[in-house]
Amino acid sequence: MPGMIKGVLEGVGSVGILLSETVVLARYSLLHKQGRRMGWGNLWVQMDRVGVKSIPIVALVLGCIGAILSLQTAPILRDFGQTERVADLIAIAVTRELGPLVAAVVLTGFAGAAIAAELGTMVVGEEIEALESHAIDPIRFLVVPRVIATTVMTVCITVVADVSGIVGGALVGQFVLGIDFATYFGRTFDMIKNLDFLTGLIKAAVFGAMIAGIACHLGLSVRGGALGVGSATTRTVVNTIVALIAVDLLFTTAFYFLGW
Repeated sequence: MPGMIKGVLEGVGSVGILLSETVVLARYSLLHKQGRRMGWGNLWVQMDRVGVKSIPIVALVLGCIGAILSLQTAPILRDFGQTERVADLIAIAVTRELGPLVAAVVLTGFAGAAIAAELGTMVVGEEIEALESHAIDPIRFLVVPRVIATTVMTVCITVVADVSGIVGGALVGQFVLGIDFATYFGRTFDMIKNLDFLTGLIKAAVFGAMIAGIACHLGLSVRGGALGVGSATTRTVVNTIVALIAVDLLFTTAFYFLGW
């Protein structure tokens, strides 16, 4: 047990150091400082890969979750004559919790594993050493665009996830539960407050940075050839999902005591 705790703390510290260095380099890159310019072409490629290409799968998953929640909660609410309150439950659950968390989990498998495998392959192929030999900082050139892209696109994908979850619930409400669209969306807009939406986006931004940070750290730490790349990819998915759930618990606890 002490060894596991030590390993966890070392991992958290390593990722924290990498992200802090990334923030410093990103600040200089975005300000177009001489010799530290942002690779904008690389950034757009990463945003497309992480965000745009993940929209269909995230929309499908959250749409199904919204439909499942409607079907699961409707029988209980019907006993109290409050079937239309399905919309209330889904609106809060999706915007505050399920939207950012499920979107982040999907992106972990969709993008996090790919980032770790890509950087790990570059380490094995000695491409990182080649960059350093040309006086190119690997963190600025490889990590910064991936962290920025993943953070920004996780927030954007969370908005898509929120809408998809609500629409999935509305479709079940209309065609199965007898709740017309006007009633469903009316209750949804009455229930959702700006703070509900904001807390979800705050979580999403942190989740995005975590996904990229863990993936980049494990990818750059690869040792042992192809076997090491496979191990890093697996560890990225497992470690990131566990970290996301743990941090989500911390956020939810903090928001509860803050009255948010």
